[in-house]
Amino acid sequence: MCSIFGIFGLQPGDDLQALRRQALEQSQRQRHRGPDWSGVYVDEHAILVHERLAIVDPAGGSQPLLSEDGALVLAVNGEIYNHRELKQELARPYAFQTGSDCEVINALYREDAPASFLNRLNGIFAFALWDKAAGRVIIARDPIGVVPLYWGHDGQGRLCVASEMKSLADTCADVAQFPPGHWYDSVTGELAKYYERPWRDYDVVQGVEVSKQELREAFEAAVHRQLMTDVPYGVLLSGGLDSSLVAAVAARYARHRIEDGDRSEAWWPRLHSFAIGLAGSPDLAAAKIAADMLGTVHHGFEYTFEEGLDALPEVIRHVETYDVTTIRASTPMFLLARRIKAMGVKMVLSGEGSDEIFGGYLYFHKAPNAREFHEELVRKLDALNNYDCLRANKSMMAWGVEPRVPFLDRAFLDVAMRMDARHKMVDKASGRIEKAVLREAFEGYLPKEILWRQKEQFSDGVGYGWIDGLKAHAESQVSDRVLAAADKRFPYNPPQTKEAYYYRHLFEQFFPSRAASETVPGGKSIACSSPAAIAWDASFAAMADPSGRAVAGVHEQALAG
Repeated sequence: MCSIFGIFGLQPGDDLQALRRQALEQSQRQRHRGPDWSGVYVDEHAILVHERLAIVDPAGGSQPLLSEDGALVLAVNGEIYNHRELKQELARPYAFQTGSDCEVINALYREDAPASFLNRLNGIFAFALWDKAAGRVIIARDPIGVVPLYWGHDGQGRLCVASEMKSLADTCADVAQFPPGHWYDSVTGELAKYYERPWRDYDVVQGVEVSKQELREAFEAAVHRQLMTDVPYGVLLSGGLDSSLVAAVAARYARHRIEDGDRSEAWWPRLHSFAIGLAGSPDLAAAKIAADMLGTVHHGFEYTFEEGLDALPEVIRHVETYDVTTIRASTPMFLLARRIKAMGVKMVLSGEGSDEIFGGYLYFHKAPNAREFHEELVRKLDALNNYDCLRANKSMMAWGVEPRVPFLDRAFLDVAMRMDARHKMVDKASGRIEKAVLREAFEGYLPKEILWRQKEQFSDGVGYGWIDGLKAHAESQVSDRVLAAADKRFPYNPPQTKEAYYYRHLFEQFFPSRAASETVPGGKSIACSSPAAIAWDASFAAMADPSGRAVAGVHEQALAG
């Protein structure tokens, strides 16, 4: 993973040297994503800059990636997990210049339409491909938006693209997120969606069953694919179900090198796991239990409330949001990433996405039927790029650590999401809790106290004192009078609580434009719900806190009801 920056649509008379210097300066703002090397490409119509974090082919693989004839120029932030299979499927020979997994995109572009080959990529990516001969730029982002991407136009109307908003916010008045699962063609000027799956429609999945074996094997294959690396790696282990399952499966494959088909010993065969929390936090205790059972080399780090509070401005600058839940969870993750980087680890596997696939948030207990349950899952998946994916990627990449998310593997999604949502719902009669279908598929992989641990949102699990302390601090910083006038200072998406106001104030210091504020979605939420799900229960409308504790006791209510 890395960062990309591009300027397209240069015209005769543009000062190429001045624009090159400008591009380097703007790209430097996101160099934390790629501290290993910088690459620059310039011609009379395009500039591409790449900041590299070397994970695959660290000795080679520098970007931008040029075709043998120099006609194609590619800058990618991401990983293509099925690159070896795609290379074998090429219809005609392609002269690869590096061992980079991403170079296969150039080869695919030569023989297939973007809308077609994009649907063959299994990976996390955001890229800009410049076809010099055709004067054409193709921009695309992975299906779920695991990798961030922003675009806009500068004062001269040139198209600009960057991995993070901070590189564009002061030069592009229209800076915006590039939507996940879409691609843009400069020749037609059209932005089109390439990622459409049948399972989005509940009528398609109704009545469909997926066996525990198929679900388990699909997830094992996803984790195995994503262990592709030539550098030291580890797993994030909160001790909750999702991260523990990732760690359990990774531990089974850690001793062999994925890139040569498991034929040789891994370069770093001991699997390291990482956790963080306040002293006495639920996550630290549970992570230790899981790590002891799995035999990982475990590192549990404590942080203090003051250390978290000190980091808040930098966290908000890096994650580029003022969303309350995201900032609460991003801060300990940001601190953990710094510790991980100090240990020489450059890639980690993480458990994001499971709750959106299986309905793990506690408010899902209130879903009135399988159709609405499934439709909420789809809404949550569509929003991941604004929340958990944004948090995991930017918090980790702030220190040059790449996060990978096996639950959001494209092939695994197709298995898990084609299941009728009634199999994912709580069953009051049998005492079946959230995500039981996933827990049952992995019986024997984890201690029962981990496999059947109740859902804790990351910001809760690191220690309940964290959220309470943040609320108290905001209370001391924001007066009642100031909050009452929030809609005057922030006409778009005005904050509803003092904590939200405090984060919005910090965000505005780094990103003062209206366009920047509009990259953050709004709407009411209860325990991470979409606004639509608030209608499921009359009591939800009175609850403003997105913490999982806002629906405390929901297990007992569901099972008693």
